[in-house]
Amino acid sequence: MSACLKFTRRVWQSFMENRGHDHQCFPNLKILSAKPGELKASLKIEPYNLNRVGTVHGGLIMSLTDTIGSLAVATKGQYMTGVSVDIGTSFVKPAGRVGDELTVQAVVTGLGKSLAYTRVDFFNAQGQLAAYGHHTKYVGKSVGHKNDVKFSEDGEHVVEGKEID
Repeated sequence: MSACLKFTRRVWQSFMENRGHDHQCFPNLKILSAKPGELKASLKIEPYNLNRVGTVHGGLIMSLTDTIGSLAVATKGQYMTGVSVDIGTSFVKPAGRVGDELTVQAVVTGLGKSLAYTRVDFFNAQGQLAAYGHHTKYVGKSVGHKNDVKFSEDGEHVVEGKEID
């Protein structure tokens, strides 16, 4: 397993240990792959993820835009991923029904001293783009955490900082 994937999964684990929103809304989120600036994840759709017409609720997609955007920032070696300053999602097609697997891909489109920008794409079980979102985060006060690391370009190794278990 690459150092970037291991680190990003550890950051996700810290979200879950908080037992807050993420733990309640999508405890079955799986991080499939991570390399610096890129993340792929999936979520099996459960009954509590649906709207009243039986498809994935838009609020779930919005919430995942937030969380997955944060985890994309983590792929850059930031343990604390900042706070949201802008978030938005556009819905294209139904994202799925109970039992379907929703696939999510995120990229960090920009990362500066104060702000991080991400794009998050959602694909339904048929592989169709179901929604896409953007997420801007203030990271100015989260940089420099004791668990921050720098990865090799391919994300295979930590080149600065200490790997966390």
